[in-house]
Amino acid sequence: MKDIETEQQEVWDAIPHRPPFLFVDKILNLREDAIEVEKVLQKDEYFFQGHYPNMPIMPGVLMCEAIFQAAGVLLSKTLLKDRETAQGKVPVLTRIQEAKFKKMAFPGDKLVLEARFLQALKNFYFFKGSAKKDGNALVFVAFTLGLVEEMDV
Repeated sequence: MKDIETEQQEVWDAIPHRPPFLFVDKILNLREDAIEVEKVLQKDEYFFQGHYPNMPIMPGVLMCEAIFQAAGVLLSKTLLKDRETAQGKVPVLTRIQEAKFKKMAFPGDKLVLEARFLQALKNFYFFKGSAKKDGNALVFVAFTLGLVEEMDV
């Protein structure tokens, strides 16, 4: 079993996101065309402070972002591994084809985020993804990530 630091480092090595805008805690399952990751929603997450203070819920757009980040990990670990065309590039969201919000996520929830690779067209990668809690779907989303040149800002 991996320790927490090793699990976190695997994610940090795969995508450029960092706290407080990193929504992947660890990789649960990685295949060539799909990934499952976990995010445990801590009570002190910054977005809970103002997003319905008397009934804090995770914004749906951030649940989608967590799925997009999971896809970024999949890209980095499998689809782009050893590809010269990926050098100096970073995956960014280029399109949301469809999003369906089913249920809400609250402080203390453990989310399982899944991203499934569908196809590639040049430097664009098409996915379907979901967020689930206790096996129940919260969000479904179809989206595209594109590779863009990394910039020094």
